[in-house]
Amino acid sequence: MKKLLFLLVIITSCLSAQDKLFTTEDVVLKSYSSLAPTTLSQLNWIPGEQSFAYVKNDGDNQILVKGFAASDSEIPLVSLENLNSGLEKFKIESASTFPTITWSGADKFVFWKGKKLFRYILFEEKLEQLLELPEEAEELTLSPDGNKAAFVVENNLFVAISIDKILQVTTEGSHDITFGKSVSRNEFGIKGGIFWSPSSRFIAYYKEDLSEVTDFPLVDFNERPAKLKNTKYPMAGMASSKVYIGIFNLLSENSKWLKTVGTPNQYLTSITWQKDERYILVGHLNREQNDFMLAKYETKGGNKLEYLFMEKNDKYVQPLHPAYFLPNSADDFIWLSEKDGFRHLYLFNSRENKLNQITSGDWVVTGFKGFDKSGENCFFTAAKESPAESHLYKVNLKSKEVKLLTNGNGTHNAVIDDSGEYVINSHSSLTIPKDINLIEVNSGQKRLLHSAPNPLKDYKLGEINIFTIKASNGMEFYSKTVLPPDFNQENKYPVIVYVYGGPHAQVVNNTWQRGRYSLWFQQMAQAGFIVFMLDNRGSDNRGLEFEQSTFRNLGIVEIEDQMSGVEYLKSLKYVNADRIGVFGWSYGGYMAASLMLKTDNAFKVGVGGGAVIDWNLYEVMYTERYMDTPETNPEGYDKANLLNYVENLKGKLLFVHGTSDPVVVWQHTLNFAKKAAELNKPLDYYPYVGHEHGVRGKETIHLYEKITNYFKDNL
Repeated sequence: MKKLLFLLVIITSCLSAQDKLFTTEDVVLKSYSSLAPTTLSQLNWIPGEQSFAYVKNDGDNQILVKGFAASDSEIPLVSLENLNSGLEKFKIESASTFPTITWSGADKFVFWKGKKLFRYILFEEKLEQLLELPEEAEELTLSPDGNKAAFVVENNLFVAISIDKILQVTTEGSHDITFGKSVSRNEFGIKGGIFWSPSSRFIAYYKEDLSEVTDFPLVDFNERPAKLKNTKYPMAGMASSKVYIGIFNLLSENSKWLKTVGTPNQYLTSITWQKDERYILVGHLNREQNDFMLAKYETKGGNKLEYLFMEKNDKYVQPLHPAYFLPNSADDFIWLSEKDGFRHLYLFNSRENKLNQITSGDWVVTGFKGFDKSGENCFFTAAKESPAESHLYKVNLKSKEVKLLTNGNGTHNAVIDDSGEYVINSHSSLTIPKDINLIEVNSGQKRLLHSAPNPLKDYKLGEINIFTIKASNGMEFYSKTVLPPDFNQENKYPVIVYVYGGPHAQVVNNTWQRGRYSLWFQQMAQAGFIVFMLDNRGSDNRGLEFEQSTFRNLGIVEIEDQMSGVEYLKSLKYVNADRIGVFGWSYGGYMAASLMLKTDNAFKVGVGGGAVIDWNLYEVMYTERYMDTPETNPEGYDKANLLNYVENLKGKLLFVHGTSDPVVVWQHTLNFAKKAAELNKPLDYYPYVGHEHGVRGKETIHLYEKITNYFKDNL
């Protein structure tokens, strides 16, 4: 029933050094600092060179240093002390750490200090101020040439041209209309609303008309009396926003609007400038999300010239990426699509006006990483070796030959140099905190740049296993366990099932145990719990059929699959089948509550954070992709609505929720609490006042202690 894939065994030869137990403060305050693997800060390639730079600690000072692909030599570029000396001349407070830099050429970089942009020119050892933005500026987006910035104030778009020239692009921004901001609730790969052209002469930007979208009341309890703060929240089946695309010309200082075709409630995404800037590509997705077309528009007049291709699916199409133009072509580009059932690379050939598939197979491309200088090969990451791993590959666009460039089980994150001849690769796994290597692409030779020591070496750690479970229906599910440090098969252990269960995520990955959840799992293992995880149908990197199994019926097959995990746990002689709990956040909160309510009391204790309860109350873009609308799928919404199952609650269930959550609004769990009171069902509940979808700041310790103690006291 179980196939072992990966195993982390903590060697305990130095027991005296490995008896330390995790505190909540360790988990919350140190998981991303002293208990995280060390790295080379701001490591990146220098543009146009086969050299790289990173920030190096040198006693009390920090130095930006330059390394070379072809040799082990290293030279200093500039120190934090030097930068601070330059900042003093502008009467700017010194930086305590090296600022985050953006290279704007081989010999210069820029960085923000507050809302002021500075440029440092290496060969002149000169610091100069380029821009100064208003304090209320948000959505700061730097131009490709590094000299200008676009930003938003009170929902209007502005462009800073120089230190003494700021242009106001729009004037109609309001609560109902935004310019230059992300749209469509950040779905469809949308991560912002400002798109600079390659030469920095034009800006494409979103306008989102939210006037027909309902307001949702968020309350600021810090005011006296409490103050209402409405936010726009389009719920499934209700009115959505209307999106438009403007093109601002920095020379003429005016805007043109693309004459987008299609219905007002469509989604516009995958905005990509062609290199000559005469044209811009825009993806059109209908509200039903089953019909996608990529259109080509002229920049000058905003007219649609043609549809380059279309993609349909009986369930949904989900564009998540822009087009990636070949280095030596103005018209040909790489496109990522799932149309054959797995996300793969396609080459759009402008002469043939069609997509040609480049990669294929029952595996998923997870990211596009760039081209070599010739444009004959491109690089990508994929879950080809295993859905629980990520590796780097090169593919020839003509022969379609795929070459694996990384080795060693685990997760690889790579950055390619401009020539495509070298790769900086960061590798981690269950047993490797972080190794950073420089790889020569053609020969495969690699040079170690950094190897992080084990930051958890002093702690008493449990064994981690990654394996697959084969369910009775023949499906295979990737799973993980964290065992107590003093594990003994003759004992009986309670189990905490950690679950997410929704799209775009996995909880079973062969990577180093970094972050709060990973350390909390070890903390609970130290307390005598087994922690178990399983990636059910609907989760990421298993292909479209696996993901779309949940279509129109969220919370059905996910529960079946998680129960396959429970059956596996019950088959183990060292598991106490009467003491199984479940914890999850967001979609995982929905799953935790579902498993408490819909599995005939298989779970004794549950904790749901920021939990979805009723998909009628969740946002249009996400919900309608997976559920259609409440009007077209009333049965699916009814079966998924956990308010219909409150009467089944018998175990101990805790909900925690931020009162200002703009993602899963507070109404979800409040409605559940009301229904539980009506039915006289015991429910534990804790609101985190003023917090959004996650709890941040000092109260995070309170949250983790509450969850920890809830399982200790009740499971």
